[in-house]
Amino acid sequence: MMDVLVVDDDFHVAEINAAYVEKVAGFRVVGTAHTALQTMRMLEDRHVDLLLLDHYLPDRTGLDLVRALRQRGVRSDVIMVTAAQDVDVVEAALRYGVLHYLVKPFTFEGLRSRLDGYAELRRTLRDAGGAATPGQKQIDRIFGAVRAPAGGAPPTPAKGWSGPTVELIREVLAAAETPLSAHDVASRTGISRSTAQRYLRYLQEQGVLDLSLRYGDAGRPEHRYACASSGPANEC
Repeated sequence: MMDVLVVDDDFHVAEINAAYVEKVAGFRVVGTAHTALQTMRMLEDRHVDLLLLDHYLPDRTGLDLVRALRQRGVRSDVIMVTAAQDVDVVEAALRYGVLHYLVKPFTFEGLRSRLDGYAELRRTLRDAGGAATPGQKQIDRIFGAVRAPAGGAPPTPAKGWSGPTVELIREVLAAAETPLSAHDVASRTGISRSTAQRYLRYLQEQGVLDLSLRYGDAGRPEHRYACASSGPANEC
C-alpha cells in the first residue's frame, strides 16, 4: 500500500482529489495539506511515498516546496496537479524530478492513469532491486514507467463508434454559448447520457474539447465541456 499526501490550497479540491486517490487500488491518503508549511510539518513525523502537489500555494510555490524538501533529504515522490501551464514551470518540474504533471481540470481516469504508472514504476524498481547492476532492459523499463502514463491511447468512446454522433456532439457544443454537461449534450442530441459521457471524454482526451468543473452544493464537481480554446472560434 502506497501512502499519499494531497496538497492543494483549496480545501474542496483537496477533498475531491483525495477521494479520487482512495478509489485506486494500492493507494491510501494519509492526509491533506493546504500550505507549504503545513506540508513540511506533516512530513516531519510520517512517511509519505507520494505527494499529489498543487503549484499555487499561499505561502510558496509547489516547486519551491519540492526544492526545499530535497534539500532536507525528503525523498517522497511528486506528481504535480496544477493549473500552471507555463513552460518555465514545466521545465523546472522536470529538473526537480517530478514524475508526472497533470493539468487541472482533469478526469478521474486521467489521475488514475498517472497513479497506475507510478505503481508500475515502484514494481519495476522493486523487481530490479535484487540486481547489483540491472541490465539495459530493466533500466529501459524503469524509465518507460516514469515517462508514459499507464493505459496507452485513450479508448474509443463506445462500442459501435459512430462518426455522425461525433459530428452531432461537436455541432451542439460549437453552437452553445456556455460549456455543457453530459446531461445537456444528451438532451440536445437525443442520445443517452452514458453514451454522451463516453464520447465527450474521448473528444476531450483527443484535445478537441476543453474540460471545466462546476462545483455544486453536493460536493461532487460536474464536468462541463466546450470546444477547445486553442481551436478556431465556434469550431470543434
